[in-house]
Amino acid sequence: MEHEHAQTIAYQALGWLVAHEELCPVFLGSTGGSVDDLRDKATDPAFLASVLEFITMDDKWVMEFCDGAGLAYDQPLRARYALPGAGEVHWT
Repeated sequence: MEHEHAQTIAYQALGWLVAHEELCPVFLGSTGGSVDDLRDKATDPAFLASVLEFITMDDKWVMEFCDGAGLAYDQPLRARYALPGAGEVHWT
């Protein structure tokens, strides 16, 4: 996936997360972030990657986000791996 496309998906994910009144505080609590961070770091690719990483922790969240954004369910994870900080996954 192209970096620009991945960032677009990440921006969509950030918008979805911010609008999700129950889930956004969970994200902020798990990252130690604040509401100001959502604004201040919105253009930081590493922060955007953390948003995608958070959402992809739960299949239900992925499905809700993708259904709302009109994306295939594999797109958030593909976007995550196209952004900085995604290392190669080793299952052994």
